Amino acid sequence: MNRLIVFYLCIVLCILSHLIKNLADWYAKQWELQQNAAFRSAEAFELRNTGKIVRSETMVKTIWDTYMNNTRLADRVTELSRWRELLQNLLDKLIAELKFLQDEKVDTEKELETLNYPLQLTAECISMRDCRRGTELTYDEADTELKKELCVIENIKKSLTDRVQAAWEKLNRLEEVRFQIQLEVEDKDETIKIEKENLNLDRTCANISYKPNALRIPKGSIPYEAWLEHCRYIKMLADNELSDVYNLREAINIMRERARNDIKAQQDVTDFSLRKRIYQTQKARNELEWQKLKIQKEMEILQKEIVRLEDALMHKIDSIKCAETRLENRTYRPGFELCRDEAELGLKDEILHLRQTEKDLKSVLENSKGAYNNLESLLLQVDRNLDDKQHSLATDVMCLDMRATLKTGDRTRLPNETDRNIVLTRMEKEIPLES
Repeated sequence: MNRLIVFYLCIVLCILSHLIKNLADWYAKQWELQQNAAFRSAEAFELRNTGKIVRSETMVKTIWDTYMNNTRLADRVTELSRWRELLQNLLDKLIAELKFLQDEKVDTEKELETLNYPLQLTAECISMRDCRRGTELTYDEADTELKKELCVIENIKKSLTDRVQAAWEKLNRLEEVRFQIQLEVEDKDETIKIEKENLNLDRTCANISYKPNALRIPKGSIPYEAWLEHCRYIKMLADNELSDVYNLREAINIMRERARNDIKAQQDVTDFSLRKRIYQTQKARNELEWQKLKIQKEMEILQKEIVRLEDALMHKIDSIKCAETRLENRTYRPGFELCRDEAELGLKDEILHLRQTEKDLKSVLENSKGAYNNLESLLLQVDRNLDDKQHSLATDVMCLDMRATLKTGDRTRLPNETDRNIVLTRMEKEIPLES
């Protein structure tokens, strides 16, 4: 028990010795508090200065970043506006070229339609001239030029048809390019609108907020160099198409004008060959008519001569009958009176001469009748030939009259030959005006 009490007393004494501090400990505690206060104050001062520096630096950085990004956005808007204006100009040119090419295509199609009538008329002229008769059905110069004209028109129709097909294909291609450029312009308009909205945004706007994963790379995003290359490709594509469509329009226009000139030139050559053939046919017809008149006159003279020959032959026949009758009657002389005297010899010579004369007259008469028959056959042949030439002449004149409808403007036929000669000889200034 005593030990237990002593033990408790020792414990109490130990506790009291720890609770009761001495003066040195008090000073030590005060110094420690002062040191902690000074350290904390210095630390707070350092943190305040650091915060002020960070705040200032971040403010400047933010202002400069915002300024630089605004400048970049403004430059981007300017660049997009320039590309948009350039593409819009190209789009306007493409739309204009589309209209011009469509007009050229329509004009060429109309030109193709107008070629149907000359083609049909030329084929009809060839068919009409193929109906010529007899020796007039020849491969003359007019026939050659008509067939050449037919080939020229068909070749021109084929060439113009190919040009129309090329224009149609080019129109489709231009429509595709126009759609692409229009889409590019619309995309750039939308982009410019977005960039301007971004340029107008600042920290005081109400429609700003945190965005999830703002630093992500959007799907389908491409590098700036690829975008610039795409813009240059679109511009080059439009420039190439504009150059091609201009060359195509010029080629179509030149071909159409050349086609008109070729057809006009060939028509003039064909008309000249027809007029030349008409002149040759008229000359041959006039010559045949003169030959016909000569043949008819010769037939009349020969017919009269045949009548005279027949009369002379009848006269000779009667003379032969008379001479032979005389000679036969003298055979009935009696006795020695039946002698071969000079009278008998003379009658025999007369009979021989008359028989020879009869033979000669018959030969001449047969030849004359043969010549008359030949002249009559020749006259029939001349008549047929004249009829063929008249038919051929009427056919060529009809063809020439039909082809007169092909001439328009300054190439129209003048009302009379006098006016035509005045124009051909360029005598308008030499002829005084009518008072």
